[in-house]
Amino acid sequence: MNKLVIVESPAKARTITKFLGPKFTVRASMGHVRDLPKSKMGIDTEGGTFLPEYILSRDKTKVIAELTKLAKSADEIILATDEDREGEAIAWHLLAALKIPKTIKTPRIVFHEITKAAIEAALKNPRELDRNLIDAQQARRVLDRLMGYELSPLIWKKIRYGLSAGRVQSVAVRLIVEREREVDKFNPVEYWTLGADLETPRGDRFTAELSKIDSNPSTGSGQRKAEVKTKNEAEKIQLDLKKSEFKVSKIDKKERIRRPAAPFITSTLQAEASRKLGFSVKKTMMLAQRLYEGSDVDEGLITYMRTDSTNLAASAAKSARTVIENKFGKNFVPEKVRSFTKKAKGAQEAHEAIRPTDPARFPESLKGKLEDDAFRLYELIWQRFLACQMEDAVLDQTGVDISAKDYIFRATGQIVKFAGWLAAYSVGYDSEEEAKEDSEKLLPEILENEVQKLLELKSEQHFTKPPARYTEATLIKKLEAEGIGRPSTYAPTISTVQNRGYVEKEGRALKPTDTGMVVNDFLVKHFPKIVDFQFTAKMELQLDEIAEGQHRWVEIMKDFYKPFHTEVIEKTDSIKKEDVVNETTDEICDKCGKPMVIKLGRFGKFLSCSAYPDCKNAKPLDKKQEAAEIELNEKIKDQKCPECGKLLTVKRGRFGMFVGCSGYPDCKFIEKKANGMGIKCPDCGKGEITEKFARKTKKKFWGCTNYPDCKFASWDEPQKTPCECGGVIVHKLGKNEKLICMKCAKERKA
Repeated sequence: MNKLVIVESPAKARTITKFLGPKFTVRASMGHVRDLPKSKMGIDTEGGTFLPEYILSRDKTKVIAELTKLAKSADEIILATDEDREGEAIAWHLLAALKIPKTIKTPRIVFHEITKAAIEAALKNPRELDRNLIDAQQARRVLDRLMGYELSPLIWKKIRYGLSAGRVQSVAVRLIVEREREVDKFNPVEYWTLGADLETPRGDRFTAELSKIDSNPSTGSGQRKAEVKTKNEAEKIQLDLKKSEFKVSKIDKKERIRRPAAPFITSTLQAEASRKLGFSVKKTMMLAQRLYEGSDVDEGLITYMRTDSTNLAASAAKSARTVIENKFGKNFVPEKVRSFTKKAKGAQEAHEAIRPTDPARFPESLKGKLEDDAFRLYELIWQRFLACQMEDAVLDQTGVDISAKDYIFRATGQIVKFAGWLAAYSVGYDSEEEAKEDSEKLLPEILENEVQKLLELKSEQHFTKPPARYTEATLIKKLEAEGIGRPSTYAPTISTVQNRGYVEKEGRALKPTDTGMVVNDFLVKHFPKIVDFQFTAKMELQLDEIAEGQHRWVEIMKDFYKPFHTEVIEKTDSIKKEDVVNETTDEICDKCGKPMVIKLGRFGKFLSCSAYPDCKNAKPLDKKQEAAEIELNEKIKDQKCPECGKLLTVKRGRFGMFVGCSGYPDCKFIEKKANGMGIKCPDCGKGEITEKFARKTKKKFWGCTNYPDCKFASWDEPQKTPCECGGVIVHKLGKNEKLICMKCAKERKA
C-alpha cells in the first residue's frame, strides 16, 4: 500500500520520514491551505448562518497541486497535523482542498512528541476528525473576522487608516495602557533605611536592619513598624544609637519546605524564558517548535509546546525518577510520583506538559548539535521537568531580633539543609525585590542575650517605586490569570500589538505608544464590552465549550453579532473624529494667537494650531524634543538645499527629527549626515553619538556619526553629563532603571 502522511512543516516531515518505511510518503502542507478572503468579510451575516466562505490561499497553489497529485495515487491519506484545534482545522481544510473521494481512507492521528515510538503508537490508534474541535477553531476565526472587519474600518474613519482592533489584542493593550497611567500618576514618597554592621564576640560579622521601634522596651507592648521618612529622622536615630548596647533579644528558627514548580506549559515556558534567558515570546516559540520537530537531530527533543496542561505521561515520570536517582542519588527521589493540577480556566487536561521526550538525554549530549539559544531552551525545559519530580528542598530559616534602646534591628538568613529539587533548577524572578526576599544569606553563630559589637551605622535614602510596567512574561501571566487567550494566542498577540505600533519595548518593559493610548481610550469609551476582561474570558470559555460539544458555534455567533453590529452602526454616525484624536490645551499659538490643540499624527501626538490649515504652526509635545528641534533649527539656520537652493528645515518623521528641503515635495532632498547629540564617541573619539534605528526591527539605538569607520552602538541612551572617569553614562532600562558608566561600569546618580 502507498500511504500519504500530511503534516504542517517540512522539518516535521523530514523527522517523521526517518521513522517510516518506503510505503509511506510524508509531505508538508506549510500550515493552513484555505482561509477567508481578504477583499471582503466572507461571512454569511445576512442569512444568519455565519457560514464562512473559504478560498484556497494564493501562496499554497503549488503545495495543493503536489498534494493533490500524491493523493490520487495513495491508498490511504493520513492526517498528522498538530494535536490542537488549529491542527484539527488544518486537517479538515486539507480534505476539502484536495477533494479526496470518500472511498479513500483518511485516518487522523495525533501525538504529543515526534519520536519513533510515538509515531508508531499513533498509527496503531487512528481516529476520525473531531468536528467539535473544528467548530471551535472555526468559531474563533469567524468571531475575529466579524470583530475585525466591522470595528477596524470604524477606527480608520475616526482615528487613522491602517489601525485595527482584536478580541485579545485590544484587552492586552488596555492592560498595558492602564498600567502606564498608574505609573504616570504615581507620586514617589521618600523613606530611609537604617542598617547596623555588627560583630559577634567570636569575631564574625553580619548586618541587621532597623525593623521596629518600641515605645515600651520593658514589656514589648509598644512595638510598631519603623518608618523613617526624612534624613533628619535618620540622623536623629543614628545619634541616639551611637553609644547604645546592641543585645540579641530573640532568635527564631524554623524549617522551611519548598516544593518544586509544575512542569512547563506554554505560558510558564514563555515567561521563564523571558526572565532567565531574555528571550521574546516569539523567539521562545520559534525555538520550541524546532526542538519539537527535531530539525537539528534525528527526533523530536520536547513534547508539543502549545499546551495548558501540567499532566505528565506515567512513563515519562518513571523515566525521570531513574535519571534523578542516577544523577543525584536515591534520597532526591520522592516516595511517590508527583502530579500537578492546572487551575487556569479551560485548561485542556487531556494534553501533556512540555517536557523532554527522553529525560535520559542530558543537555550536555546536545552541545554542538544545537545552536546556543536552542540548547539553552532545551536545558531549561529539561531542568524544570527533572526538578518537578524531585524531593522537596529543606531550608533552615533564622530570624534574629537585636534590641538597642527603643529600637529593634532584624537580621535574617537561611541555609539549604537539603537541596532537593534546587540541585537541578533555580527559579526566575520578575523583580530584584522577589529575588532578594528569596536569596540565601548565611548568618554566623548568634546566641540569645549576647551583646554584639557595633562597627558602623548606615542610612540610605529611597523612594517608593511605581507599579512595574508589564514585561512579556508578566503580561502573559496576567492574561492567563484573567482567562484571556489560550496557549496558541500569546505569542501572536504580543507580536501584533508591537507590529501595529500600539506598544513598544523599553528594555524588557512594554510601554504604550500615543496611538495605542488613543485607540484604547476610543474602545473603552465607545465599546467597553469588547475590552472588558470578563466578557473576553467568557468568550474563551464558550469556545472551549464548543470544543467539548456543549454548544453550537452558530448560536454563539448570533448572540454576539446582532448587538455588536447595531452598536457599530450607531457609533459610526454619532462619533466625530476631532473628538477622538484632538485634545484642547491652554497654550496659545505664537504665530496667530489661536488656541493650540494636541493632535495624533502618524508618528505620535504633537501640538498644532487649531486654525490649521490657515495656520500651519506645529511643534513637539515633548518639551525636550521641542528644545532639541529649536537647537537643530539654529544649527541649520540660513543653510540652503544643495539640490535646489531653497532653505533647509527641520522635519519630523517615523524615526524622529531630520533635516530636509523646505521645497518638498518638489525637492525631496534629505540631509543624510547624522546629527550628533554633542557627546563624543567613547570608541573613536572623533565622531558624536546619535540616534539610529535598526533596519529590520526599527528599534532605536545609539551609534557613532563616524560609521562605518567606527561601529560603536548602544541600546541604552547615552547621557550628556560625562562620568567622573571620563566615560559615557548610559540610561539602562529593564526591571530597574539605572544610570551606569560604560567605561568603569559604576552606577551613577541621575
